Amino acid sequence: MTASTTAPDGLLSVAMVTLGCARNEVDSEELAGRLQAGGFRLVDDPEGADTVVVNTCGFVESAKKDSVDTLLQAADLKTSNGGKTQAVVAVGCLAERYGKDLAESLPEADAILGFDDYPDIAARLRSIVAGEKHQSHTPQDRRKLLPISPTERDASTISVPGVSGGAADLGLPFRARLDSGPMAPLKLASGCDRRCTFCAIPAFRGSFVSRRPSDVIKEAHWLAEQGVKELFLVSENSTSYGKDLGDLKLLETMLPELAAIDGIDWVRVSYLQPAETRPGLIEAIATTPGVVPYFDLSFQHASASVLRRMRRFGDPDSFLALLEQVRDFAPEAGIRSNVIVGFPGETEEEFQTLCDFLEAARLDVTGVFGYSDEDGTEAESFSDKLDQDEIDERTSHLTALVEELTAQRAEERIGETIQVLVERLEDGPDGIEGRAAFQGPEVDGTTTLVGAPSDTRVGDLLTAEVTGTEGVDLVATVAGAGR
Repeated sequence: MTASTTAPDGLLSVAMVTLGCARNEVDSEELAGRLQAGGFRLVDDPEGADTVVVNTCGFVESAKKDSVDTLLQAADLKTSNGGKTQAVVAVGCLAERYGKDLAESLPEADAILGFDDYPDIAARLRSIVAGEKHQSHTPQDRRKLLPISPTERDASTISVPGVSGGAADLGLPFRARLDSGPMAPLKLASGCDRRCTFCAIPAFRGSFVSRRPSDVIKEAHWLAEQGVKELFLVSENSTSYGKDLGDLKLLETMLPELAAIDGIDWVRVSYLQPAETRPGLIEAIATTPGVVPYFDLSFQHASASVLRRMRRFGDPDSFLALLEQVRDFAPEAGIRSNVIVGFPGETEEEFQTLCDFLEAARLDVTGVFGYSDEDGTEAESFSDKLDQDEIDERTSHLTALVEELTAQRAEERIGETIQVLVERLEDGPDGIEGRAAFQGPEVDGTTTLVGAPSDTRVGDLLTAEVTGTEGVDLVATVAGAGR
């Protein structure tokens, strides 16, 4: 017999566990808002929760494995914590991408919920706790749910996480914040219209759908009221924002409005496609007060021939010209990217082209990924695959090169005067950690502050001079310290 686990307030407790990207963090907070509105009590610790909802990532093989492992660990709680945990449920990209197939291969999870379940998540979870069997969905290509023409799309007809309503459509706050830090991701759009041969995301996330500017701005105001200092604008492709609303320059128009919100110090834009990054958007990001000069450019490779096989566009000259445009507007700009090594057919010459480009580009951060087949992608059917040993060797070589290059780039910043958003307070005045304007959340390194005032708080914005580095991480002395 299952022990009674309702709290004194009579509410079932639920813990949200989030894996993957910042977009998933927004989706988790939307789901948390819906669950809270539906009579659940949010708790931080899965071990003390009646129910555990795992927001999975289905991007690459390693992320899928992490998601499955997390679900199994959560399922173990049903026997290890005295019957406290009654249900473990999977949501998110892995759940949407594999649906009933995941349910069959992972019976330890009590239910696999797809995006169409999100509007009724509280009712779904309550019925699962009551012992009702949930019929998992059959995966489908979500691009087919909306018209091909962007301007004819109406996201209100389907469930689009973070776009077609959230807790806000219940007359409640947009979401329930699960993190009290000074930065919060804010979703611009969902889905993607690109057809990169290596990527499965559009098939399970669907076509590109922009949020209305008024909704973005309202949510930004709400986040500011919650104490947020930095808005991190996220989507699968922020350069496409507004195209389905009839105005591709909406982001340039909206950035000053977001930056002017009382309490917001920084606005950061992420996920830019190089081929779509227009001069006006570069200027807006680089020169608008309150918008940090930060460019998250998804190059993926530099060889024109590899990029064509990826169904992307570009070459070293055009990419370097784009970087020159950025630095003409903002020499101190932070620039990061991701690249794929060992794509089918990649020759040694093409790989060397990528290495040479990265040496010339002087990027602040570069994520290096070895190619792997993804279910249902065009590249999965390519015949000219490289041996895994060759992919691993090239990945290792480029990773070492990138570590050296990004460390050099960090050293170039010694002597720069920077602003740092304080995120963590450790023991003592020299244990304060934050991020500079050119450092994105979680993946771009951090800045340790020396000589900060004793009354420094999380969320403060301090001026400091870079005095040292450790890889991509910086050490900076607060202005006036020791003088």
